[in-house]
Amino acid sequence: MKKLIEVQSELKAPKNQYNSFGKYNYRSKEDILEAVKPLLAKHGLLMTLTDEVKEIAGLPFVETIIRVEDGKDYVESRGVAGIEKSGGMNLAQAFGSASSYSGKYALGNMFLLDDTKDADATNDHGKPSPKVTKMVKPITGTAQKQELKPNTEQWEKAIGFLIGGGLISAIEGKYALDKVNKQLLMDTVLEKA
Repeated sequence: MKKLIEVQSELKAPKNQYNSFGKYNYRSKEDILEAVKPLLAKHGLLMTLTDEVKEIAGLPFVETIIRVEDGKDYVESRGVAGIEKSGGMNLAQAFGSASSYSGKYALGNMFLLDDTKDADATNDHGKPSPKVTKMVKPITGTAQKQELKPNTEQWEKAIGFLIGGGLISAIEGKYALDKVNKQLLMDTVLEKA
């Protein structure tokens, strides 16, 4: 435990990746791994990452299990992310994306990395927020869904939901989302993760 606490206090994994569309910085799973490897070696710790594909109620997801050990004791951390089978990604990309997300969250949990949003991630970038939200009637049913548009509070919440492993189908169940904005949403999520 003492060695892990030392790694947690020494680890610096800055958000060196930049999303020019959303104008925010983020860190990737690879960034965290690059920063933590020398500290693990310095303190004589071994870390393993294992991905397991699971399913609950027909929803596939990847669970990453991180184990840090010193030869006698170990600590585990887990992260999960849904596998989205649509959204413009092929099957390999969908699995890879879910693995990357779940690994990033498991690493963040293990090493106590703050992953709060940067100010620019929620900035409206000088564009006024819409005062009136257009309501769209769905093709089936009688209830109306609110249209999900970029640069809104709902948009940012949807991004956070997807980064946390939520499924696009859940968002589409709540909001009307056209094809262009769906692709933009998925691209933004991939860049932020």
